[in-house]
Amino acid sequence: MRFRSIATGRLLWWSSLLTLLVLVAAGCAENYPQTTLEPRGDFARMVDDVFMTTVRWAILVFVLVEGALVVAIIKFRGKPDDPEPKQIHGSSVLEVVWTVIPAVILVMVAIPTIKVIFETAKEPANALVVEVIGHQWWWEFRYPEYGITTANELYVPVDRTIDLRMVSDDVIHSFWVPQFAAKRDVFPNRETRMWFNAEVTGEFPGQCAEFCGIQHGRMGFRVVSVEAADFDRWVAGMSAATEPVPVEGDSVALAGQQLFLTKACIGCHSFNAADPPPGQIGPNLANIGNRTMIAAGMLQNTDENMARWIRDPQGYKEGSLMVMAGEITEAESAALVAYLRAQQVVAPSTVAADNQ
Repeated sequence: MRFRSIATGRLLWWSSLLTLLVLVAAGCAENYPQTTLEPRGDFARMVDDVFMTTVRWAILVFVLVEGALVVAIIKFRGKPDDPEPKQIHGSSVLEVVWTVIPAVILVMVAIPTIKVIFETAKEPANALVVEVIGHQWWWEFRYPEYGITTANELYVPVDRTIDLRMVSDDVIHSFWVPQFAAKRDVFPNRETRMWFNAEVTGEFPGQCAEFCGIQHGRMGFRVVSVEAADFDRWVAGMSAATEPVPVEGDSVALAGQQLFLTKACIGCHSFNAADPPPGQIGPNLANIGNRTMIAAGMLQNTDENMARWIRDPQGYKEGSLMVMAGEITEAESAALVAYLRAQQVVAPSTVAADNQ
């Protein structure tokens, strides 16, 4: 029995060590697409500074407490012939020390925390206002300054503050841009605000962080931060997108155009970014041919993925409002893909994905 107990203890020890090594290795890995530990904007950097301040104090407390414990174990290890130790219960000095030290640490953490709370709550001046609308399960972005609308890709210029004004069209969502800002719950009939300033160019993933239905985990979006000139070019292209891009001379794309009308796609989607018709329940598709992702950040925007998504949207996003009128054959989906791929109102972006 004693041998079995020793063997079990060794097994638990090695298992614990292996688990610790795996966790350490995972923590050292790179390229986490939604990491909050690599801030790329001023809002996120302020929050990260508060987090790191708390971590440093926690490490200091851990080292001091565990160090004192190790010293006490080694120096004051009891021996069989030791007398009864002196009782110090009720020591006023120790009680004061145990109270003052944690209070000082809490104050040192609270001061920068309160400062950041007030700083991030300020309404930014000269900011680019973007209206964010959460839907089950995709994001709509409106730019009132330019009168344009897009979906699932938030284009922003670097070094300009973006003022997000957010509401929900249905249930409670949560808008989360890990490397630029923070999380904000998004409610029906109530505006929530948040701002950030992108410091680098690139494409950065965002996510709904509030359980909002069975496809909550597939309600993503991309923040595409570009130089000011590239942003102006994107705005110009989207502002000119008032109707679908013509596809004359391409028989496959022309067939897809006809299918887009007969399969009732036009009832839910629009290619008009400058003046979208009211009441449409699907994402705006202006410039869909050049977007990085489709299906609210779920699939890479390739011809194969787009065709699969068109043929079986419920297979990828059960409960989605995207329901095709009748069965879609492979030939029909290929035609629709050709038509959608032609919808390019802005040339492909050349920005480097700084976080990739």
